[in-house]
Amino acid sequence: MFTVIAVAPVVLVTLLIGLRGVAAMRTTSDFLVASRGVSPLLNSAAVSGEYLSAASFLGVAGLMVKDGVGALWYPVGFAAGYLVMLVLVAAPMRRSGAVTVPDFVEARLASPALRRLAAIVVLMICALYLVPQFRTAGLVLMAISDTPYWVGVVIAGASVSATLALGGMRAATYVQAFQFVLKLVLFIVPALWLVLQTSAATQDEALRPVGFTEFATDTPVSFENDVVLRIPTATTVQTDDGQQRVLPAGTVQVAEDETLHFPQGAQVPRVQGLPELGGSDWSGPLLNLRDAGYPMLGTIAVLLATVLGTMGLPHVLMRFHTSSDGRAARRTAAFTVVLLGLFYLFPAIYGALGRVLVPELYLSGMTDSVVVALPARVDPSWVGTMFTALLTAGAFAAFLATSLGLLLALSGAISHDLVPGGLRQLRITVVLAAVVVVLLAFAARQLDAGILVTWGFTVAAATFCPLLVLGIWWSRLTATGAIWGVLVGLGVTSTGILITLFGPAVAGWLGILAAQPAPLAVPLAFLTMVLVSLRGRPPSWAMTAMLRLHLDERHDARPGRSLPGRSRTDRSTWLTRRWSTARRKGRRLVR
Repeated sequence: MFTVIAVAPVVLVTLLIGLRGVAAMRTTSDFLVASRGVSPLLNSAAVSGEYLSAASFLGVAGLMVKDGVGALWYPVGFAAGYLVMLVLVAAPMRRSGAVTVPDFVEARLASPALRRLAAIVVLMICALYLVPQFRTAGLVLMAISDTPYWVGVVIAGASVSATLALGGMRAATYVQAFQFVLKLVLFIVPALWLVLQTSAATQDEALRPVGFTEFATDTPVSFENDVVLRIPTATTVQTDDGQQRVLPAGTVQVAEDETLHFPQGAQVPRVQGLPELGGSDWSGPLLNLRDAGYPMLGTIAVLLATVLGTMGLPHVLMRFHTSSDGRAARRTAAFTVVLLGLFYLFPAIYGALGRVLVPELYLSGMTDSVVVALPARVDPSWVGTMFTALLTAGAFAAFLATSLGLLLALSGAISHDLVPGGLRQLRITVVLAAVVVVLLAFAARQLDAGILVTWGFTVAAATFCPLLVLGIWWSRLTATGAIWGVLVGLGVTSTGILITLFGPAVAGWLGILAAQPAPLAVPLAFLTMVLVSLRGRPPSWAMTAMLRLHLDERHDARPGRSLPGRSRTDRSTWLTRRWSTARRKGRRLVR
């Protein structure tokens, strides 16, 4: 109960900040981009709060327990993606004057069809990213209390939709900045406490993993899915009805919702399809996805998805439009890299200790809850309960902060790009979209949060990444080439996701490309855009549109200010000549 109560202040502060944003919200621009008046430092804190989702706060440590040390390539990709965004996308996107990604592509290529297609891609990315936020909220509350799964999902959906409907982007900015600081403190302090509380033997075992970790105490394991276990030696366990059952050495099928009580000292079985807990594959430096072999391909697949997908995440791109100019957008991206790098120093602590102290989560499929499960295992007294409560509050801050940005981007795609409407329609869309995502989260309980989020990155990498990079840096891109490239990227990634979810099991390198299709989808999307565009002809104003993205704004040429030594009339003449020069250069280069 104490842990559940700890979530209440996070939800309450979120709603109160949303109420404060009501007075400042008058237009669609206020709702979607906070009237482009957010400072770089505040914006970077908000971006970091928005970006550090359930996949970061809980998922990275959970993936490390399940997939091994190679899972730490996920945070490397998450952080490195902002470096690529800083170099290629941040400032030009802000100079475009767009509000959403579909806004940008129509302004650059003058294609209503491409705008609608981009809006559909936004919906898909946001759904893949938003559903695991609500799902993990339900799982965390269920893991640390007696509340049903649906309670956490509904609390997350209701608080996020209410905050956005009341305060829009301005409220989301202050909420996300506050929640980033909260998450940073509530993630780092418990990690340091865990290191100080664990024994030297436990720390040594965490740093020098060996296969088949032993259960430290009599441990009940409730299996979330049907699994096949590989038992190293015959083990006697107890079922829920008190009967003893001998698990023979070899493979054993365990049914969904079955609970087995493993005795102290028993070796932790291996889950078929996952690396052996603590074994050579688990402790290797590369990521052995789905235990399919080809760890180099698996690592490259994850890095391509996370690094290139970051620049295509619609909720992150919207955040840069809240900057006052391109220079402020670049500073925001630079500050964000530093803040994210600080946070990502600590997930490995939870993952390494989780393998040793809560190996039952590896068997049950509940690895997403390893972070909140560790304090009580280290110290079952009120101190452990307190740190569990703090981590749960931090996890809820992660769910809410990321969900705010995603739900805003999703609602903007519907009510700004697909079915344009005013402020009232945007607010209604926020609530309706939250209801739909909550229903999807009910059905996605068995899916891994980290996998769903990585799929969202993969779709972004295969669609918006080539669209933005070529749209910003290549004048020959045509609307037809962009449409075909997005369709190819979306088709390849969707096929891989559907095969993984509903198709037959695929082994080897084909299984890796099905689960993480970025190495195939991203090059095909780029190649399709280039080849189709080369067969067409860009519009005569294409170079002028590109120059607008790359010409730096002058600090002293902002509206309402005069250039040094020049009157307002002189400033107007100077700007007119500047744009005329850009147009002449554009026409000459196109010819």
